[in-house]
Amino acid sequence: MANDFSDATLEGEVIPDDRSLPAAPVLPPELYLLPLTEKPFFPAQTLPLLMNEAPWLSTVEAIGETPQHMVGLVVVKPDDTDDVKRGDFQAVGTAVRIHHPVRADGKMQFIAEGVRRFRVVEWLSDTPPYRVRVEYPNETGKPESEEIRAYSIAIINTIKDLLPLNPLYSEELKFFLNRFGPSEPSRLTDFAASLTTASKLELQDVLEAFSLKKRMEKVLVLLKKELDVARLQSQIRERVDEKMSEQQREFFLRQQLKAIQKELGIAKDDKTAELDTFRERIAKLALPEQAKKRIDEEMHKLSMLETGSAEYTVTRNYLDWLTVLPWGVHTQDKIDLERARRILDRDHDGLDDVKDRIIEFLAVGAMRGEMAGSILLLIGPPGVGKTSIGKSIAEALGRKFFRFSVGGMRDEAEIKGHRRTYIGAMPGKFVQALKEAGSANPVIMLDEVDKIGASYQGDPASALLEVLDPEQNADFLDHYLDVRFDLSKALFICTANDFSIPSALLDRMEVIRLSGYITAEKIDIAKHHLWPRVLERAGLKKNQLTITESALRHVIEGYAREAGVRNLEKQLGRVARKAVVKILGGADTPIKIGVREIEAYLDKPVFVRERPLSGVGVVTGLAWTAMGGATLPVEATRVHTLNRGFKLTGKLGEVMRESAEIAYSYVASHLKDYGADRSFFDTSFVHLHVPEGATPKDGPSAGVTMASALLSLAKNAKIARPVAMTGELTLTGQVLPVGGIREKVIAARRVGISELILPEANRRDFDKLPAHIRAGLTVHFAKRYREVAEVAFG
Repeated sequence: MANDFSDATLEGEVIPDDRSLPAAPVLPPELYLLPLTEKPFFPAQTLPLLMNEAPWLSTVEAIGETPQHMVGLVVVKPDDTDDVKRGDFQAVGTAVRIHHPVRADGKMQFIAEGVRRFRVVEWLSDTPPYRVRVEYPNETGKPESEEIRAYSIAIINTIKDLLPLNPLYSEELKFFLNRFGPSEPSRLTDFAASLTTASKLELQDVLEAFSLKKRMEKVLVLLKKELDVARLQSQIRERVDEKMSEQQREFFLRQQLKAIQKELGIAKDDKTAELDTFRERIAKLALPEQAKKRIDEEMHKLSMLETGSAEYTVTRNYLDWLTVLPWGVHTQDKIDLERARRILDRDHDGLDDVKDRIIEFLAVGAMRGEMAGSILLLIGPPGVGKTSIGKSIAEALGRKFFRFSVGGMRDEAEIKGHRRTYIGAMPGKFVQALKEAGSANPVIMLDEVDKIGASYQGDPASALLEVLDPEQNADFLDHYLDVRFDLSKALFICTANDFSIPSALLDRMEVIRLSGYITAEKIDIAKHHLWPRVLERAGLKKNQLTITESALRHVIEGYAREAGVRNLEKQLGRVARKAVVKILGGADTPIKIGVREIEAYLDKPVFVRERPLSGVGVVTGLAWTAMGGATLPVEATRVHTLNRGFKLTGKLGEVMRESAEIAYSYVASHLKDYGADRSFFDTSFVHLHVPEGATPKDGPSAGVTMASALLSLAKNAKIARPVAMTGELTLTGQVLPVGGIREKVIAARRVGISELILPEANRRDFDKLPAHIRAGLTVHFAKRYREVAEVAFG
């Protein structure tokens, strides 16, 4: 074998092996080692091997200088031969003879002819090229014995069973029989082991078996596993092929059946069946002329198109929408005022003024004979029952109900649909509502209309104008349908938390305000609605868990003081869940919930009873927020007397700052009229603060409150008794009306203030309040600030 492995060797050059070597070479006592990573090399094998040139070139060059041109191939533990250490080599390998070495592209390739097993006795080098002293143990066992012959026959029969399952085995068997005879059990066993796909360690175990019988036992087990895997793969392949052929057969039979049925006239193809379906739908509808003409055109177009074309699918979907809409289909209104009142009372406690307003609205519809052309806006804090009132109105009228939220909606196409030029185009929400309701006069609720958005995709709020305007929606045009539909018979109900609605949209609505609940109303709601619902959700029966009225009051006043009842339901749910844990733990039922248990279940109250602030320069005002009414204390103090100055704090908006400046100017110019030192502000630096500085506040209704705080400071006199006030103040001392009177009155009752000062112009708003809200209150109405000062300071 030539040993020229220098860089001068041409790429792809074949270095001839030494043909003069004897056929049975003498086994050398020392060998150089090359690593194998995938599986061991067996003596019965002759295979080409490919290795990286860089780490093993020196080893191959050293092999070329040996007289026998033999090397030891040994399995190593790592999966990469480029970084192999002495300790990675196994103790047993195969001595092979190298033929036809070739170098190309940084790789070395040669044909390895297996000769004999060896065992490493001593390491002669610790770095490449690795050189070891070896021994060649003799095999134990008599090849001619009956037992060995029986194992050989078993191996040969197993190989025969493998041949039909994998044609690759037959090629390897032919190569083996060309070199060895079937009567050589050792070679046969090694060949059989090389056929399997066993793991590296399993095959190494076979290689290390020098006992022929033991090795044949191990190989027979591996062959049996290989046969089982091959049979399983064959079965899976057959099942897949069978399934595919069955599906193809069914497909062809179905196509033939369709053709036969069509010839006999007893069946229709898909296109004809769909056209007939559309015709059946049309027959049940009262189509306007424009819609009928468009549908006829699209039906003719569909009949001309091929079913596999994209245009066919678009047209079919368009016809599906056109024919599924309730053209001319209306439900009969059940306008019975007594029945409507029973439904409203059943579903809602309190809200008597709201119920009266809804009954008036229904009465007008009954007088006209229809409920068309109406848009209600239910406006109030979260959790006061706006959505459920809409459902009750729909039930009272006997109409279908459809609700969707427009909160955060930024795409005009959500309202008026996509044009059919878009892929995946769909009609807008209102057409979808008509389809689901199945009538042209449903009750459609638009939730969170005050939170509708706008973006580069259009302004949905403006798109709502056409839908909600009674003068326009009789000819509503959806971009997808491109056919006008009459929405004038539908009843639209919108909900919002505040009036941040475009004025053009608000102008088209009839506003009904829901101001929130007082404690007595919340107790009734909790008894009749919330507590039964909480028990049902917790899987409890009424006789397993009860709650006292005093406990309900404690939850309302201590944990859920907001205007609505959503948080109240959450707190009751917490109580029920803790009770369920006790019941499952073996507690006796019924469990009775009192005030003491409430604090044990819900910890200490979140809210303590507010006591109105008092003192010089401190006055309690009333404010309206989107969450309901609230008390608004205002504090004024003199910082120093070095110079004149006025400072405002409390995260106040622009309007509220202007109100404070007006109050300061008015009080400073009328100190003598109210019995105060007229020069008080000339040498005083005054600081006016509205507590809860992290909460934004704005609006003119705190004008009289700020003026009273400044006057209290100037007079060095505190308010005579707990009084809450609201009203806008002008520079001439007039008290102008403000909004949110109901919410503000409820807020005053909540903190225990029974004496109020309101603008005279708001007297009618107070008189409209339910009697149970007005009961026990002393209210003073003022046209000018002098009347406010007389009440406040006596």
